[in-house]
Amino acid sequence: MFVNWGAYAAGVWWSAARRPFLNRQPHGRPCFGLFGLALTGGDHASNPSVNLILVHMNQPLWIPRNPTQCHRREFLRQAAVGVTATALGATGLSSNAASLDKMPMIRLGRYQVSRLIVGSNPILGYSHVSSVMDRLMMDYYTLERIQDLLSGCLEAGLNTWQTSAHEKVDRSLVTLRDSGRDIQWIFLASSPHLEDPKALKEIILRNQPIAIVHHGGVSDRLWREGKIEQAHDFAKRVQDLGVLAGLSAHNPAVIRHAEEKGWNLDFYMTCFYRVSRTPEEIQTELKGMPLGELFLANDPPKMCEVIRQVKRPCLGYKILAAGRNCGQPGDVERAFEFAFRNIKPSDAVIVGMFPRYRNEPAEDAAYTRRFAPLSTE
Repeated sequence: MFVNWGAYAAGVWWSAARRPFLNRQPHGRPCFGLFGLALTGGDHASNPSVNLILVHMNQPLWIPRNPTQCHRREFLRQAAVGVTATALGATGLSSNAASLDKMPMIRLGRYQVSRLIVGSNPILGYSHVSSVMDRLMMDYYTLERIQDLLSGCLEAGLNTWQTSAHEKVDRSLVTLRDSGRDIQWIFLASSPHLEDPKALKEIILRNQPIAIVHHGGVSDRLWREGKIEQAHDFAKRVQDLGVLAGLSAHNPAVIRHAEEKGWNLDFYMTCFYRVSRTPEEIQTELKGMPLGELFLANDPPKMCEVIRQVKRPCLGYKILAAGRNCGQPGDVERAFEFAFRNIKPSDAVIVGMFPRYRNEPAEDAAYTRRFAPLSTE
């Protein structure tokens, strides 16, 4: 955890209550900083687009109602030295530059899948940062903004979306398909779909996924309990329904076990960080407990070693460590480079996006095109 640009501890007044506020970093991903804020105009409790006054080094800085009017990197650069920010033209999601080069693809079954897949944690309010950030993301992602994101991803060359089950997802897929466009959907299944065959069939009929994945958190728990074969049984049920089946895990040992046992899976979803450690495991490894969710810098090489050993395609996720690899200019670039340098040519990455300030679909697509050739057998 860190505070960037010399940001000092302060508070944000939101509906007359002092609460922590997340500083935003380059590339639109969350990082940890605190500024003093005051809200002006509008209904603060229900309108997230109210004007803000940022007080930094005793200098008031105005944030406009429409935050996309202000170029975030320039804004934060000026905030760091305590001068008034200048509203600059935003980079919109409709940029054509991202589509100039063909997006590299992999094959899952009969499907061509972009090597960059858009994730859904920000859309569904899973920030892996704090409950405040969870709500900020959930509130930001209206159905209209989800459509904007998906449109931007399609234009940037992404053709696949990976999500959990949610009403937002259902409605967004219907809206997109009713407009004459489509995006391939990979469904990350948890309860009730893992246990209820009827619920599983219903979501297949309703949303037409190209693949269904056993949830990684559940996989890790079953592994600890000695019940991992339940994940194998679920994959068989999925394949019996005519859908590709995958296994997700945060623990490399789970992936290695499935491969060594010869499970007839179509692909894996592989988390770069083992965020599912139990408190006992954390205590053993660290001799203490962290404040908040644990992301260890030495985790990605361990999962990447397994990714390169298995024969099946792997979809790597959390390559940005839920925003922790976005703290300084160049961090996102380095994270993409590391990911593609350490996975196979038949693998892809899943990245959640929060494009409130920057055109993340276009930027991440550009990194994918640039670094995809680094993947070797």
